[in-house]
Amino acid sequence: MILDLPEGAVVALEQIPTRGGLDAAVPVDPTIYRLYELIQVYGPALKALIHEDFGDGIMSAINFRADIERVPDPAGDRVRIVFDGKFLPYQWE
Repeated sequence: MILDLPEGAVVALEQIPTRGGLDAAVPVDPTIYRLYELIQVYGPALKALIHEDFGDGIMSAINFRADIERVPDPAGDRVRIVFDGKFLPYQWE
């Protein structure tokens, strides 16, 4: 091994980095809180899937579209939200 790192360090260095964080105050509006909760619960998995499918980068929040629709369901109507952002690979130069 080139750097002679302990095994735990190698595993840690192979993880996808988290840039920034969700350290701000938790929103109190119920709808916004649920969106915040979705990102807390599913954000790491969605990030991993984006990195797996596209490589190291982000989904743009500038070149971005969102769509919302009501989906009828016998158990109660559902909310469908679609986020559609351009993939921006990280530039390491």
